[in-house]
Amino acid sequence: MADLSLIKKLREATGCGIADCNKALAENKDDFEKSVDWLRKKGLASASKKTGRVTSEGVVAVFIDGNKASVVEVNSETDFVARNQKFQDFVLKISKEAIDYQDDIAKFQNDKDEEVKLQIGVIGENINIRRISSINISQGAIVSYIHNSIASNMGKIAVIVGFESKASKDKIEEIGKQVAMHIAAAKPEALCIQDVDPKKLARETDVLKEQARASGKPENIIEKMMEGRIKKYYEEVVLLEQNFVMDDKLKIKDLISKFSKENGDTAIKSFKLFILGDGLEKKENNFAKEVAEMTA
Repeated sequence: MADLSLIKKLREATGCGIADCNKALAENKDDFEKSVDWLRKKGLASASKKTGRVTSEGVVAVFIDGNKASVVEVNSETDFVARNQKFQDFVLKISKEAIDYQDDIAKFQNDKDEEVKLQIGVIGENINIRRISSINISQGAIVSYIHNSIASNMGKIAVIVGFESKASKDKIEEIGKQVAMHIAAAKPEALCIQDVDPKKLARETDVLKEQARASGKPENIIEKMMEGRIKKYYEEVVLLEQNFVMDDKLKIKDLISKFSKENGDTAIKSFKLFILGDGLEKKENNFAKEVAEMTA
């Protein structure tokens, strides 16, 4: 049997059974990424399954200052502390200070190290500034959305969206809130097709080609099949290509185009989505039991 920690990680990433994960790792010499692709090529795993599960406590928070905005994730050991006023005051301060650091979490953590240690002493629980990001625009508005809010501008999911626009701020706020809620629900990975990570696209293309070849069709038919499958992939991960959650007959790019015609030139410059604990491993109390049952 493959290493149990690898099997556990692969199972959480793909949703596949322990036996299939063990076989995938054996076939791919314990290479995690190749094992994920192997399971997908066999039709056993879905691309939509997210790697890791939410486990950490704490909050994600946003701060908007005119044409600049930041989003941060600060972790604590327990949800009890996350709801503590002292902890929330600290997160608010951090979100304001992060606005000029862009995505430089290493520098920010270094600059705030002593302050974090002080807060740990005050609150009595380990605290970690896990990540930060920010956006800015030249004209228009930045709109935020917090899902599962536990205090002003902080909760379990945080979104900020920057609109470059000549429209009135009230109008941008109206459409912006809808788009931000869509992002929280649909979880896009890129703003436009050009922004899709080339490595992710290449990997996805390889998996889709293998799936298409498994149908036994000739290569010229497979190429046509690929066009449709790549288009569907873009519709899953690219914000502007996604169907609007409030009207699935309308793509986000069409929603913005319609708004522009009615209110003046408008474009989404950028967006940030933080989900509390995204990518961190969740403890699975029944994992050892499942392994024991499988090996019995």
